[in-house]
Amino acid sequence: MSKKIFVTDTILRDAHQSLLATRMRTEDMLPICDKLDKVGYWSLEVWGGATFDACVRFLKEDPWERLRQLRAALPNTRLQMLLRGQNLLGYRHYSDDVVRAFVAKAAESGIDVFRIFDAMNDVRNLQVAIEAVKASGKHAQGTIAYTTSPVHTIGAFVAQAKQMEAMGCDSVAIKDMAGLLTPFATGELVKALKAEQSLPVFIHSHDTAGLAAMCQLKAVENGADHIDTAISSFAWGTSHPGTESMVAALKGSEFDTGLDLELLQEIGLYFYAVRKKYHQFESEFTSVDTRVQVNQVPGGMISNLANQLKEQGALNRMNEVLAEIPRVREDLGFPPLVTPTSQIVGTQAFFNVLAGERYKTITNEVKLYLQGGYGKAPGQINHQLQQQAIGSEDIIDVRPADLLKPEMDKLRADIGDLARSEEDVLTFAMFPDIGRKFLEERAAGTLTPEVLLPIPEAGAPTTAAGSGGVPTEFIVDVHGESYRVDITGVGVKAEGKRHFYLSIDGVPEEVVFEPLNEFIASGASGKRQQASAPGHVSTTMPGNIVDVLVKEGDQVKAGQAVLITEAMKMETEVQAPIAGKVVGIHVAKGDRVNPGEVLVEIEG
Repeated sequence: MSKKIFVTDTILRDAHQSLLATRMRTEDMLPICDKLDKVGYWSLEVWGGATFDACVRFLKEDPWERLRQLRAALPNTRLQMLLRGQNLLGYRHYSDDVVRAFVAKAAESGIDVFRIFDAMNDVRNLQVAIEAVKASGKHAQGTIAYTTSPVHTIGAFVAQAKQMEAMGCDSVAIKDMAGLLTPFATGELVKALKAEQSLPVFIHSHDTAGLAAMCQLKAVENGADHIDTAISSFAWGTSHPGTESMVAALKGSEFDTGLDLELLQEIGLYFYAVRKKYHQFESEFTSVDTRVQVNQVPGGMISNLANQLKEQGALNRMNEVLAEIPRVREDLGFPPLVTPTSQIVGTQAFFNVLAGERYKTITNEVKLYLQGGYGKAPGQINHQLQQQAIGSEDIIDVRPADLLKPEMDKLRADIGDLARSEEDVLTFAMFPDIGRKFLEERAAGTLTPEVLLPIPEAGAPTTAAGSGGVPTEFIVDVHGESYRVDITGVGVKAEGKRHFYLSIDGVPEEVVFEPLNEFIASGASGKRQQASAPGHVSTTMPGNIVDVLVKEGDQVKAGQAVLITEAMKMETEVQAPIAGKVVGIHVAKGDRVNPGEVLVEIEG
């Protein structure tokens, strides 16, 4: 008895998120939509994940308008999105009214299938999103964030799937975001899921370890109904198995997809040319790397860590960070490494290594995690670390969103006339700072997307793209070409040299100024002095000021938080080094700061 296998293609979302830092623009999607619409895919993944963030932050596109345009251009194909449960598309839990409003608008704008996951696999964080999807008459897909640890067993995953089925999900997906699945483990998991629950099973696996195609074949043999693939020109490595390859592999078998291989090849050639346009965002960390089977770090997370280490002049310490990540993960009770827990664990490991002392600095997100603010940890957390981080504060043992008051009315009031629609309010809700900036620039007519560098001649080198907060920005014109230059960090002067960390159209560079050029360095580093006294408050890495917690004249205790900074999308408290009186504040909310600068002065 034959069984057709259905295909979801990730080319318009996860494929370019995995390989090109989510930088593909709508203008490069629309021309090929007519052919994509004729393929006969079960669905196309087009939205969610990091696409919303990238549209607003870098591309200066309205993500809602992108969705509406794709809906119009793909009338015969289901459109799918990735939704982070109660986190939606952001990095915190939103109130239930925001979740319901977002899902309703996404469904109205064109999404048919919502792949809903929670980074902790805490099904309580899926409930409201599932209810909202069903209320909109759309397909709710409950998702298992696959990982391996002493507490992540086939039995635990099957129990989760049965809970999601009871919640009203229409299908279940195995989301292997890091490429941890092995072929035989895949077969066993799929077989168990098919035996214990009645929903169709989807398999989504990144090819980071070079195993994903084999995993998909074993999944199909054991009863999986759907596979996720990527058109070959955006496939493999930290992306997914090639669509054409899987279609060819199953062709003529009992699992034939029925898709037109020649049409897929035409689409592949189109995207082969498109990929060249985004060469500046290619990363050396997106190819096959079996180390993921040990450190469990997704490819996108590796490239982000590499850029941050390069900013610190510490790229040679990458292996130390990769070794520290599993240790931090164990301390936190083995969360799967997927947004936002991948950032939470990775950033804390980064701080541990660079500080030379584990948990000398604990990010606010780790504190919230240890308090239960993201849900129930899969395994036992390190209680000594928990005590160090949150002291005597209460542990949250309910669904975290139960503690949140409705937010939509306040969000509408906060953004005011900048919002032309409910969708604009939701954009602001997802990313308050960059969302507001986007809406302000739109109102002023000054939206300026990143400049794409000319395609290099054959053999010319390309460099990995950078990422980070909101740097000091310049637009530089050279012989008619415009380039965006971001000053992302300034190192402390050492041995007569000062390191400047730049990003040119998203490509990280490092410039070292010799003593002869010190007048340039001193001018570019701003007016802040370098920390030299015990009461000088400074940071150890470039970032942005999120909040100033003290004012001049305040008396502070040693260890008291005086600032909150943001780097790598994570917030960290900066504490007073001594007790005393605040006699100077040299930063304000939104300022970019660099290592070693005097941000606050305290007189003991």
